[in-house]
Amino acid sequence: MSEQDSGTRNVLSRRDFLKLLAAAGTALTFTPFVPWGQFMPNPSNTVLQKAQVMLPDGTQANVKTFPKNSSQVVTYPLTGDSVLDQEAFRKWQFIRLPSELGGDTEDVSAFRVYSMVCLHLWCLWKYWPQEGRKRGECPCHGSMYNPLTGKAFAGPASLQAPPSNVLATLYLEADNDGNLWFLPAKWDINVNGIIGYGRILKT
Repeated sequence: MSEQDSGTRNVLSRRDFLKLLAAAGTALTFTPFVPWGQFMPNPSNTVLQKAQVMLPDGTQANVKTFPKNSSQVVTYPLTGDSVLDQEAFRKWQFIRLPSELGGDTEDVSAFRVYSMVCLHLWCLWKYWPQEGRKRGECPCHGSMYNPLTGKAFAGPASLQAPPSNVLATLYLEADNDGNLWFLPAKWDINVNGIIGYGRILKT
C-alpha cells in the first residue's frame, strides 16, 4: 500500500469519527426535550386504590406526628414484591413543608408528595431542609424544585417546556385520627402528571 493510500484512509477515518461526534452531540442536545415519560413504565399496571402513606419504619404517616420541614422516601403504589417496590418510578419524596410555607397546619395542606425522578435525565433528587435551602435538588445536573409546587426553578429542568418542568404529584387525604392516605393516582399530565415526564401546573 502506498503512503498516499494510507493517508487517504486515515483522513476518511477521522472524517467518519467527526460525523459520529456531531450526531451524538445533536442527540444529546435534544434528549431533555423528548417526551420520554410517555414511554416509561409508570406504575399503571397496578389497580390503584386509596392507600396508606407508609413510612420506611412501617408506620402510617400522621399529620400530628410527622415533623415539620422534613421528608421521607415513600413507595407508591406498593405491590408486595420487594424487587418491584424498589423501582425508581415508585419512589416519592413525602414532604412536610416548613412553617413559613404552611407546615404548621395539621391537615393535608401541610404536605406535598412528588416523584423522585428528576425531569431532566431521571436522576433521583431529594429535599433539603436546611435554612437557606428548603428545596428539592438533583445531585446530577443541579435542577432545583419548589417544594410548594414541584416546579423546577433552576438548572436544566427549569429550561424545559411544560409539562416537563413540574414533577408528578400524589394527592392526600387525612382520616379522623390524622392518618394520611394516598388518593388513587391518575397518570395524566392534567391530574397527577406522568412520572419522568411532568405535569401541567394549575394556577
